[in-house]
Amino acid sequence: MQIIYKDTIIDTKKYIRVSELFREEIEKSNNEIIACKFNNEIKGLNFKIPSDGKIELIDITDKDGMRVYQRGLIYVVSKAFHDIYPNALLTINYQLYHSMLCEIDNLEVTEEMIDKVDKRVQQIIEGNLPIERKVMSKEEANEFYEKEKTLKGKLQLDLKEKENVTLYYCEDYYNYFYGVMPISTGCIKKYELLKYHDGFLIRYPSRKNPYELREFIECPKLLETLDEYEDVHKTLNVNTLYKLNQIIKNNKIKEYILLDEALHENKIAKIANTISSDKNKKVILIAGPSSSGKTTFAKRLELELRLNGLKTKTISVDNYFVERKDTPKDENGEYDFESINAIDTKLLNNDLLKLLKGEEIKMPTFNFRVGTKEYKGNTMKLEEDEILIMEGIHCLNDELTFLIPNEQKFKIYISALTVLNIDYYNRISTTDTRLIRRIVRDNQFRGYSALHTLKMWPSVNRGETKNIFAYQEEADVMFNSSLIYELSVLKDYAMPLLKEIKPETPEFSEAKRIYTMLSYFDGVSSELIPINSLLREFIGGSIFEE
Repeated sequence: MQIIYKDTIIDTKKYIRVSELFREEIEKSNNEIIACKFNNEIKGLNFKIPSDGKIELIDITDKDGMRVYQRGLIYVVSKAFHDIYPNALLTINYQLYHSMLCEIDNLEVTEEMIDKVDKRVQQIIEGNLPIERKVMSKEEANEFYEKEKTLKGKLQLDLKEKENVTLYYCEDYYNYFYGVMPISTGCIKKYELLKYHDGFLIRYPSRKNPYELREFIECPKLLETLDEYEDVHKTLNVNTLYKLNQIIKNNKIKEYILLDEALHENKIAKIANTISSDKNKKVILIAGPSSSGKTTFAKRLELELRLNGLKTKTISVDNYFVERKDTPKDENGEYDFESINAIDTKLLNNDLLKLLKGEEIKMPTFNFRVGTKEYKGNTMKLEEDEILIMEGIHCLNDELTFLIPNEQKFKIYISALTVLNIDYYNRISTTDTRLIRRIVRDNQFRGYSALHTLKMWPSVNRGETKNIFAYQEEADVMFNSSLIYELSVLKDYAMPLLKEIKPETPEFSEAKRIYTMLSYFDGVSSELIPINSLLREFIGGSIFEE
């Protein structure tokens, strides 16, 4: 058969392993090659090539490659726990700055424990032990899963759309991970285990610098927000996908939808009470990454503030862009509209100061077609019982409102911080939740395909990392806009859109990964969703739609 690699045709025998065909290439690579793509589908290096096709080797500087590295690292750490503390119930909770926060549900985490596990991890890595796939029948899987507490509930997910179950094993340790794994433990070159919070961190490098660990940056406000939501859903006993699906199967999901919506309502009311109790607060600044639900959140916050005797006026940062000729450019020579220097901060601050003094201002309207501010006779004045609400990517950055005293500002960070795990070892990424929201909203309201959204998503992420995530801890309060049931609703919107993406498209592997994850969710009808829910911002039918 013929394989295309780097635009070169290679003649080879059928079912040869990728690791064998490209042995020399893998050994000589400057960066660790950890997986491959066969016809735009992610595969392990032990993959047996079945037919003609195109191969791409993936190293750890690639987004998919780093995912495989992280998965392999978690596997090695979980094996080390299994070897030393076989009864420990390890849970991968959530992601913090190039780290996974983990807890042991039934044992106290101590420095001594982490030290022992770390030594075992190093032995496993140095042993360069093979990580192999084993396919089980339903009967074998049933018997195996009955013995393994940490795997309880997985069978229902694994056999949802297929007859067999694939597990990864290393020596006598078996586990399941939703995605491709490294072929051996020796590929893990850089990591750190660190006792932290009520558990410990598994630290890993960035794909930009895969052989160094960055200094850990604490995120206490983010962690507190995640803990708050996780504790609530643990109390409600719906912290894993298996439990969520059971609730749906037992026709109890309506109750949980109302509970989750009540949690949002309660949190928004508390934020409004905090703002209202401080008479100095006159400018509410809201920022968060794409598809966090900022628009609906702002509308609901306005209502709560009204109940507290405060009226609101909204000022749009989008009307304060600099003239097109003054817009900064990025490294590719393209206009960088996401740079704070693309905002006329001097004019914005002068207008804000006038408003805070009770003066009337002339409001600009930015004409994006010609790239200039226009004045069409619109004015604004802030009355005594009114406060300003401003939403935008730079709102947590004090450079945006540099003339406004801090005591007059109240900053809110909003994001969909997912606390639902597939199971003990496989978490659902916050970024994936937002991406699925974005795919659905882009199609519902803008007519964009899932392919269009996937193509632009990396650029969106880069802007968020630079302009939003770097300032999230500056917020006075964080609001978690995630809903435990939302992917069960979004799946029926997103999956048909993802299925339209063809295998010959580079984005196919990402589409298939998300499609597969959504396939494990039991569906929930959108008719059950309240009309004021944040989720309505993405699926339509919101009471706040104009």
